[in-house]
Amino acid sequence: MSADNFYLGTCSWKYPSWQGLVYSAPEPENYLEEYARAYNTVEVDQWFWSLFPGAKIKLPEEKTVCEYAESVPEHFRFTLKVPNSITLTHYYQRNKKEGLEENPYFLSPELFSRFLEALDPLKGKIGALIFQFEYLNKTKMAGLPAFLEKLERFFDAVPRDVACLVETRNHPYLKEEYFSFLNRMNLGHVFLQGYFMPDITETYRSFQGMIRKVTMLRLHGYERDDMEKRTGKRWDRVIENRDDDLRNIAAMVRDLLGRKIVTYLNVNNHYEGSAPLTIKKLEALLTG
Repeated sequence: MSADNFYLGTCSWKYPSWQGLVYSAPEPENYLEEYARAYNTVEVDQWFWSLFPGAKIKLPEEKTVCEYAESVPEHFRFTLKVPNSITLTHYYQRNKKEGLEENPYFLSPELFSRFLEALDPLKGKIGALIFQFEYLNKTKMAGLPAFLEKLERFFDAVPRDVACLVETRNHPYLKEEYFSFLNRMNLGHVFLQGYFMPDITETYRSFQGMIRKVTMLRLHGYERDDMEKRTGKRWDRVIENRDDDLRNIAAMVRDLLGRKIVTYLNVNNHYEGSAPLTIKKLEALLTG
């Protein structure tokens, strides 16, 4: 399905087992260049992992950013996960018995500005920035009002030249107050399929009229470890058919595009076992 406001691609791209599905060889000279001949977007999560106790914050390296920019055509769009040094309220706990240690960089405008500076060679090819927040229990966040207050303070303080999308893993947050806030702040919502979140098509039906300019669907999957065990980390076949889900998702996408909403749809290998094969199913449903 071709549409100026629709971007369909995968979560990450460097998988040798996609030979024959996306790539001409298990290790092509430039994975991304070949990938961009098949799809018009990709999700980059390698810069998400940036927060480590006692270590310097990791930000994108200029050489890598330039390489990515030069590997794709002008119409291609990257969707980038913002570093978790910005979206984690606390450091990850190595031992659950230990107390929580606050992350001093949580929603730091200064660190976000440094991140944007590092991305400068990609200017014009970034479609959206994903602010992925982990599940926030009461010890990490008092509740939705506190969460929205912190988001408002942050987004009021930072430049926004590209779409910024919020992914929450607190399903009780998905209420009118949350979607009204996103619209007021000119932010988009990420519909996450997986991680104990409600079915995205049900959520969409409940708040359809509150999805306005831009949104994202991330078909992430459910039992990551189980899927890796069943596939042996070879991502060239469908292990778990989710055809009923995909029919509903295709209907959701058609509705979004009919309403002229810019829509990104990112598919993970862990959703069915092979992101390229899931995309083939979606393409057939969307053009059928």
